[in-house]
Amino acid sequence: MTSHAYEVALSGEFFAKDLPAILNRLTLHSESAHQMHAREIVFEPFDAQNQRDAGTEPILLRARKELLDPDSKWMLYSYLKPESVRVHPEATVRPWATCQVVGDALSFASALGYIRRSQIYKRGYVFRRGNLVIQMFQQEHADPKTGKPMPAHVDTLWEVEVKTAAPVKTQEAPLSQSIDAVLDVQLLMKGLLDLRRQDV
Repeated sequence: MTSHAYEVALSGEFFAKDLPAILNRLTLHSESAHQMHAREIVFEPFDAQNQRDAGTEPILLRARKELLDPDSKWMLYSYLKPESVRVHPEATVRPWATCQVVGDALSFASALGYIRRSQIYKRGYVFRRGNLVIQMFQQEHADPKTGKPMPAHVDTLWEVEVKTAAPVKTQEAPLSQSIDAVLDVQLLMKGLLDLRRQDV
Protein backbone atom coordinates (compact mmCIF):
# COMPACT_ATOMS: atom_id res chain seq x y z
CA MET A 1 0.00 0.00 0.00
CA THR A 2 1.28 3.49 -0.82
CA SER A 3 1.85 5.94 2.00
CA HIS A 4 -0.69 8.67 2.66
CA ALA A 5 -0.19 12.28 1.74
CA TYR A 6 -0.68 14.53 4.76
CA GLU A 7 -1.69 18.05 5.69
CA VAL A 8 0.07 19.68 8.63
CA ALA A 9 -1.87 22.53 10.23
CA LEU A 10 -2.31 24.90 13.17
CA SER A 11 -5.26 27.23 13.68
CA GLY A 12 -6.45 30.08 15.84
CA GLU A 13 -8.89 32.95 16.04
CA PHE A 14 -8.87 36.57 17.09
CA PHE A 15 -11.08 39.63 17.55
CA ALA A 16 -11.48 42.18 14.75
CA LYS A 17 -9.69 44.88 16.82
CA ASP A 18 -6.44 42.88 16.52
CA LEU A 19 -6.63 42.68 12.71
CA PRO A 20 -4.19 45.52 11.85
CA ALA A 21 -1.39 44.21 14.10
CA ILE A 22 -1.77 40.60 12.94
CA LEU A 23 -2.07 41.62 9.29
CA ASN A 24 1.14 43.67 9.58
CA ARG A 25 3.14 40.90 11.23
CA LEU A 26 2.03 38.24 8.74
CA THR A 27 2.64 40.51 5.76
CA LEU A 28 6.13 41.31 7.03
CA HIS A 29 7.05 37.62 7.35
CA SER A 30 5.44 36.24 4.18
CA GLU A 31 6.63 36.07 0.59
CA SER A 32 3.28 37.16 -0.84
CA ALA A 33 -0.18 38.24 0.27
CA HIS A 34 -3.47 38.72 -1.54
CA GLN A 35 -7.16 39.02 -0.84
CA MET A 36 -9.33 35.92 -0.72
CA HIS A 37 -13.03 35.28 -1.17
CA ALA A 38 -13.84 31.60 -1.41
CA ARG A 39 -16.97 29.50 -1.54
CA GLU A 40 -16.81 26.18 0.28
CA ILE A 41 -19.37 23.41 0.15
CA VAL A 42 -19.25 20.37 2.42
CA PHE A 43 -20.71 17.08 1.19
CA GLU A 44 -21.35 13.90 3.10
CA PRO A 45 -22.07 10.37 1.82
CA PHE A 46 -25.78 9.78 1.18
CA ASP A 47 -25.65 7.04 3.85
CA ALA A 48 -23.74 9.18 6.38
CA GLN A 49 -26.33 8.67 9.12
CA ASN A 50 -26.17 4.89 8.71
CA GLN A 51 -22.38 5.08 9.00
CA ARG A 52 -22.67 7.15 12.20
CA ASP A 53 -25.23 4.73 13.63
CA ALA A 54 -22.75 1.92 12.93
CA GLY A 55 -20.06 3.80 14.87
CA THR A 56 -18.08 4.98 11.82
CA GLU A 57 -17.38 8.65 11.16
CA PRO A 58 -18.21 9.28 7.47
CA ILE A 59 -15.53 10.82 5.24
CA LEU A 60 -16.65 14.28 4.17
CA LEU A 61 -15.87 15.75 0.78
CA ARG A 62 -15.21 19.49 0.47
CA ALA A 63 -15.42 21.63 -2.65
CA ARG A 64 -13.70 25.01 -2.74
CA LYS A 65 -13.64 27.74 -5.38
CA GLU A 66 -11.86 31.10 -5.27
CA LEU A 67 -14.34 33.78 -6.36
CA LEU A 68 -11.88 36.64 -6.97
CA ASP A 69 -10.09 34.72 -9.76
CA PRO A 70 -12.35 34.35 -12.83
CA ASP A 71 -10.26 31.40 -14.08
CA SER A 72 -10.26 29.46 -10.81
CA LYS A 73 -11.41 25.86 -10.92
CA TRP A 74 -13.21 23.92 -8.22
CA MET A 75 -10.90 21.96 -5.92
CA LEU A 76 -12.23 18.85 -4.24
CA TYR A 77 -10.50 17.62 -1.14
CA SER A 78 -11.06 15.24 1.71
CA TYR A 79 -9.43 14.64 5.08
CA LEU A 80 -9.21 11.51 7.15
CA LYS A 81 -9.08 11.47 10.93
CA PRO A 82 -6.11 13.40 12.42
CA GLU A 83 -3.19 11.35 13.68
CA SER A 84 -3.15 10.81 17.43
CA VAL A 85 -2.02 13.65 19.69
CA ARG A 86 0.45 11.17 21.17
CA VAL A 87 2.14 10.83 17.77
CA HIS A 88 2.00 14.53 16.81
CA PRO A 89 1.31 16.67 19.88
CA GLU A 90 2.43 19.97 18.33
CA ALA A 91 0.30 20.19 15.16
CA THR A 92 -2.70 18.62 13.43
CA VAL A 93 -1.42 15.99 10.99
CA ARG A 94 -4.06 14.26 8.89
CA PRO A 95 -4.20 12.23 5.69
CA TRP A 96 -5.33 14.48 2.84
CA ALA A 97 -6.44 13.83 -0.74
CA THR A 98 -7.15 16.57 -3.27
CA CYS A 99 -8.06 16.92 -6.95
CA GLN A 100 -9.00 19.71 -9.35
CA VAL A 101 -12.33 19.46 -11.13
CA VAL A 102 -12.99 20.92 -14.58
CA GLY A 103 -16.66 21.81 -14.91
CA ASP A 104 -19.35 21.21 -12.35
CA ALA A 105 -17.84 19.96 -9.10
CA LEU A 106 -21.26 19.75 -7.48
CA SER A 107 -22.56 17.24 -10.02
CA PHE A 108 -19.28 15.35 -9.77
CA ALA A 109 -19.66 15.03 -5.99
CA SER A 110 -23.25 13.89 -6.48
CA ALA A 111 -22.11 11.23 -8.96
CA LEU A 112 -19.70 9.94 -6.29
CA GLY A 113 -22.66 9.33 -3.97
CA TYR A 114 -22.38 12.52 -1.89
CA ILE A 115 -25.07 15.00 -0.88
CA ARG A 116 -24.62 18.64 0.05
CA ARG A 117 -24.54 19.27 3.79
CA SER A 118 -23.54 22.92 4.22
CA GLN A 119 -22.08 25.94 2.49
CA ILE A 120 -20.06 28.92 3.70
CA TYR A 121 -18.07 31.74 2.21
CA LYS A 122 -14.69 32.86 3.54
CA ARG A 123 -13.47 36.42 2.99
CA GLY A 124 -10.04 37.66 4.03
CA TYR A 125 -6.39 37.24 3.06
CA VAL A 126 -4.00 34.52 1.94
CA PHE A 127 -0.26 34.59 2.69
CA ARG A 128 2.43 32.33 1.26
CA ARG A 129 5.46 31.43 3.35
CA GLY A 130 7.74 28.73 1.94
CA ASN A 131 5.64 25.59 1.53
CA LEU A 132 2.90 26.99 3.78
CA VAL A 133 -0.30 28.82 3.00
CA ILE A 134 -1.80 30.99 5.73
CA GLN A 135 -5.48 31.86 5.40
CA MET A 136 -6.99 34.59 7.56
CA PHE A 137 -10.72 35.08 7.12
CA GLN A 138 -14.18 35.78 8.45
CA GLN A 139 -16.97 33.36 7.59
CA GLU A 140 -19.94 34.69 5.65
CA HIS A 141 -23.24 32.86 5.44
CA ALA A 142 -25.24 32.49 2.27
CA ASP A 143 -28.48 34.42 1.88
CA PRO A 144 -31.24 31.77 2.09
CA LYS A 145 -33.07 33.33 -0.88
CA THR A 146 -30.26 34.19 -3.31
CA GLY A 147 -27.47 31.87 -2.13
CA LYS A 148 -25.13 34.90 -2.33
CA PRO A 149 -22.75 35.69 0.56
CA MET A 150 -23.90 38.16 3.19
CA PRO A 151 -21.22 40.42 4.74
CA ALA A 152 -19.95 39.19 8.10
CA HIS A 153 -20.98 41.15 11.19
CA VAL A 154 -18.28 43.59 12.27
CA ASP A 155 -17.74 41.60 15.51
CA THR A 156 -17.39 38.22 13.77
CA LEU A 157 -14.23 36.46 14.93
CA TRP A 158 -11.38 36.17 12.43
CA GLU A 159 -10.04 32.66 11.89
CA VAL A 160 -6.50 31.72 10.91
CA GLU A 161 -5.35 28.46 9.34
CA VAL A 162 -1.63 27.83 8.86
CA LYS A 163 -1.13 24.73 6.74
CA THR A 164 0.95 23.01 4.10
CA ALA A 165 0.05 24.30 0.62
CA ALA A 166 0.25 20.85 -0.96
CA PRO A 167 -0.02 17.32 0.41
CA VAL A 168 3.18 16.23 2.16
CA LYS A 169 4.44 12.77 1.24
CA THR A 170 6.57 11.33 3.99
CA GLN A 171 9.33 10.13 1.63
CA GLU A 172 9.76 13.39 -0.34
CA ALA A 173 9.39 15.98 2.40
CA PRO A 174 9.56 14.50 5.86
CA LEU A 175 6.64 15.49 8.05
CA SER A 176 9.05 16.86 10.63
CA GLN A 177 10.10 19.66 8.21
CA SER A 178 6.49 20.72 7.70
CA ILE A 179 5.76 20.53 11.43
CA ASP A 180 8.80 22.74 12.09
CA ALA A 181 7.56 25.23 9.46
CA VAL A 182 4.12 25.64 11.09
CA LEU A 183 5.73 25.86 14.54
CA ASP A 184 7.92 28.71 13.22
CA VAL A 185 4.74 30.64 12.41
CA GLN A 186 3.33 29.82 15.86
CA LEU A 187 6.47 31.32 17.41
CA LEU A 188 6.37 34.31 15.06
CA MET A 189 2.80 35.15 16.13
CA LYS A 190 3.39 34.62 19.85
CA GLY A 191 1.89 37.40 21.94
CA LEU A 192 -0.50 38.38 19.13
CA LEU A 193 -2.17 35.15 18.10
CA ASP A 194 -2.43 31.75 19.79
CA LEU A 195 -2.06 29.07 17.11
CA ARG A 196 -2.83 25.53 18.24
CA ARG A 197 -3.54 21.99 17.18
CA GLN A 198 -7.15 21.09 16.37
CA ASP A 199 -8.74 17.68 16.10
CA VAL A 200 -11.80 18.42 13.96
